[in-house]
Amino acid sequence: MEQITVTAKIQIVPSDDDKTLLNTTMSAYTDACNHVSNYVFRTHNLKQFALNKVLYSDLRNRFGLKSQIAQSVLKTVIARYKTILGNQNEWIKPNFTKPQYDLVWNRDYSLTNHCFSVNTLDGRVKLPYFDKGMSKYFDHSIYSFGTAKLVNKHGKYFLHIPVTYEVEECEDAEICNVVGIDRGINFVVATYDSKHKSGFFSGKTIKQKRAHYSKLRKELQMRRTPSARRRIKAIGSRENRWMQDVNHQVSKALVESNPKYTLFVLEDLSGVRSVTERVRTKDRYVSVSWSFYDLEQKLIYKAKQNRSLVLKVDPRYTSQCCPVYGHIEKANRNKKIHLFACKNCGYKSNDDRIGAMNLYRMGINYLTDSQVPSIVTAE
Repeated sequence: MEQITVTAKIQIVPSDDDKTLLNTTMSAYTDACNHVSNYVFRTHNLKQFALNKVLYSDLRNRFGLKSQIAQSVLKTVIARYKTILGNQNEWIKPNFTKPQYDLVWNRDYSLTNHCFSVNTLDGRVKLPYFDKGMSKYFDHSIYSFGTAKLVNKHGKYFLHIPVTYEVEECEDAEICNVVGIDRGINFVVATYDSKHKSGFFSGKTIKQKRAHYSKLRKELQMRRTPSARRRIKAIGSRENRWMQDVNHQVSKALVESNPKYTLFVLEDLSGVRSVTERVRTKDRYVSVSWSFYDLEQKLIYKAKQNRSLVLKVDPRYTSQCCPVYGHIEKANRNKKIHLFACKNCGYKSNDDRIGAMNLYRMGINYLTDSQVPSIVTAE
């Protein structure tokens, strides 16, 4: 069995009085996080026991936090610093600007009688919720809740709850289908599967919309006003949400259009940023900012839910190698017209399709090396 964690975004319905209390609690929590963040930045101390000894009384008296909420503040700040250190490998002070509140399951929040009971600075409040599409997660014999985040979005309140559950793992011997997936810009993905069928998800609309956002940001940057900066931030958030929704739809379509026990083969694009930063300046924004990783992560967890696997392989020469006889030559691929033409045997096709075909072949080779019965290998 393997564990999967997804985030359930559940809208709660507080009364006007409850909204005031939630806002006050979130504001105090945010201020306390910044207070702890300043101390950690000065001392570089990330041990909760030591921080608790120095800051606990101050958090209780200065910000009016209850004991459990004070402990949650310390954990929130420590986690944020560890994330920054892991990504940047240097001490950068995080600023907590948006009101927030992290709630520990069965301590800061619980679920009883179709209401969430949430801890605040002035005791617990019971909040009804909308469960459309979310009710399945409330079966605690299958799903377990983690530390939630209380979010106020445009006057509506949500609990973002990490939900963990177990699924049966897919073994290599159970694989019945292989799909090579080449990710790109002109085509979000190009696929080639065990039935020798190719598929394409066009990236034209995405390129156009991202170009629109990029142009709008440049115009706003030239104004250099506070309202323009606020607008730039809002545009960035909107673009990220839209792109994540696109990746959600693409990954969902890939999984649902293939049977269980499918092996999806992707290029390992861990170093794609350092490579794309060497492209022409006018193309750099599109290449560097393309959300390959987000699509990969969504495909991985959706594949697990469908008893399937995702394999990442070496990306070198996948678009330069002839899928018929294996001849590798840089001149095989014409990037300008997106055409692959083998200089050895003359085989021609779309270059993204060639990448998907080679990834499919690498998946077959992986299964062969694992002594898995052959699926279908004939071209």
